Amino acid sequence: MTSPISPSGTWWRPAVGLTWQWQLSEPPVDTSIEADVYDIDIFDNDASVVADLHARERKVIGYINVGSWEDWRPDKDEFPAEVLGKDYEGWSGERWLDIRRMDLLAPIMRGRLDICKAKGFDAVEPDNMEIHGNGSGFPLTYEDQLNYAIWLADEAHQRGLAIGMKNGADQVRDLVRHFDFAVIEDYFVYGWPEKMSPFIEAGKPVFAAEYDDTGVDFAAACRKAMELRFSVIQKHRILTAYRVTCP
Repeated sequence: MTSPISPSGTWWRPAVGLTWQWQLSEPPVDTSIEADVYDIDIFDNDASVVADLHARERKVIGYINVGSWEDWRPDKDEFPAEVLGKDYEGWSGERWLDIRRMDLLAPIMRGRLDICKAKGFDAVEPDNMEIHGNGSGFPLTYEDQLNYAIWLADEAHQRGLAIGMKNGADQVRDLVRHFDFAVIEDYFVYGWPEKMSPFIEAGKPVFAAEYDDTGVDFAAACRKAMELRFSVIQKHRILTAYRVTCP
């Protein structure tokens, strides 16, 4: 499957302040929730789900995993053994990827981006792009991660897809110009949210999720999010349809 190169600047540019919903488990997706943007899995949802959300005037982000292999994905057998590293601790069936091996990974990731495009998604959320300090089993560097992230952004944009930076606060200054928004987890409970402020300064939204298993003071997170102009929600960690919004 191939996608035509899109003219420069034709992808979606999300605005600061959009509301969002994130559902990656327990399908089908609940399309009735009032949110400007939905973030859903590309493999678990067909084009009709995306079309339904578009009919409701929602923008739709497609979740893909770019930093770890998952043993339940339909393309799992396309990953050569040499790119599979250590187990991703805490997530059964996942192993880190050697993101230096673009000769082997590029065709697979291009295929996933092609699926996003073919199903009508507006954007992509590349999960686990924050990898160089995570004990992957490979000697990955800051530069390896940076190069991979820029490659992903370029490939998404060539397909007319917006792309979000997933976590990776240490690379914000280097990557903010390449990405169209950010998706972050647990940044309020750990006191890191200001690290993502360059996105807001660039007119790009930060979609933040706090999980209800951390003991986070969500009311305080809401107050801080309002100050920073982030779009924050609280979720179960398995990312069901459940969502708490700020009062």
